[in-house]
Amino acid sequence: MLDLAKNAAERIKMLRCEGAISPLLDFSSPEFENCVIVPGLVDVHVHLREPGFSYKETVKTGTEAAAHGGFTAVCPMPNLDPVPDDLPSLNKQLELIRRDACVRVIPYGSITAGEKGESLSDMKAMAPHVCAFSDDGRGVQSREMMQQAMFTAKRLGKLIAAHCEDNSLLFGGYIHAGEYAKKHGHRGICSESEWKQIERDVDLLRETGAGYHVCHISTAESVELIRKAKAEGLNISCETGPHYLTFTEDDLIEDGRFKMNPPLRSKRDREALIEGIIDGTIDMIATDHAPHSAEEKARGLEKSAFGIVGLETAFAVLYTKLVKKGIISLEKLIGLMSTNPAKRFGIDIGDDYAIFETGKLYRIDDGDFLSMGKASPFIGMQVYGKCLLTVSNGRIAYIDGSLKR
Repeated sequence: MLDLAKNAAERIKMLRCEGAISPLLDFSSPEFENCVIVPGLVDVHVHLREPGFSYKETVKTGTEAAAHGGFTAVCPMPNLDPVPDDLPSLNKQLELIRRDACVRVIPYGSITAGEKGESLSDMKAMAPHVCAFSDDGRGVQSREMMQQAMFTAKRLGKLIAAHCEDNSLLFGGYIHAGEYAKKHGHRGICSESEWKQIERDVDLLRETGAGYHVCHISTAESVELIRKAKAEGLNISCETGPHYLTFTEDDLIEDGRFKMNPPLRSKRDREALIEGIIDGTIDMIATDHAPHSAEEKARGLEKSAFGIVGLETAFAVLYTKLVKKGIISLEKLIGLMSTNPAKRFGIDIGDDYAIFETGKLYRIDDGDFLSMGKASPFIGMQVYGKCLLTVSNGRIAYIDGSLKR
């Protein structure tokens, strides 16, 4: 932290000389005594929606939102059109990234062709260009298909990042199968639909020795399965999201802003996730930034699309809810949001950094979002940790208006 701060101070001086930052601002002055300088944040689970769904988000708007939140590297999931399941389809996405991204973007390739779970994608051709392989949004239902994928990914030196969801246990559910669903007549998604597939894949890890990452875990059982797998020495990691550490089913309202997959679970599940953060079972926090159009999110809990935005609120929410409350240290949060994901996924963030103001409260307002998506359960929350400056790959990716001339 101290070395980084010294290095960043030199860069701030350079940016002033270049006219990018007002020379009247002095980061050593009392006005900025509550600012923190952190390594560039890394989000290994985002949806940038291009190609195929640019009415929801684009590479340009998605990476601008990332920079607004202090993220300097993001990994977009492959549920696109076309699905990046071979090199020609992946190249369409890579061209958009080269043209429009303002932060580092390292995409996923799909595990299966078209994310249909029937045959493997051309993993070998895509391997040099992707961070890992995932069928996010769909669990790989076939044990045999996942086994083949693990063996192939291991040969290629890549991770399998799994959206764990057993379709046979969903029964048309769309929120957690808990008290809120019972009280309000909603169809629930049981916890077993998540942890049962993790249990299957942990067993496959023993056979294959592959590197395996579990996306967006939300249940206490998932935490315990991964804790035991790590104790066994298996090559496994996992992530959870800011919303699972902040909200439970008790916070649900009849609004699409609270609908995501997996859903918000019980208080017991949230407590287990926090314990997993503290003891290192959970390696990282990822936003699962999933923008949709306003119309797609205006249909209530039952009929709205799954997914919320999160890149622009993640650090502030977690700093406020975890660091300010003494649950974890700032250094621990940086590990969860930067160094751990960068190391696990082999992402070089160089000298990327972000500056956050942690001494003043501000209100989360969707009118401030740079993302095209506006659906967030955090709207209206009072938080600390406003991003003032983000530098990615030696260039300013975001700068707050107060720092300009």
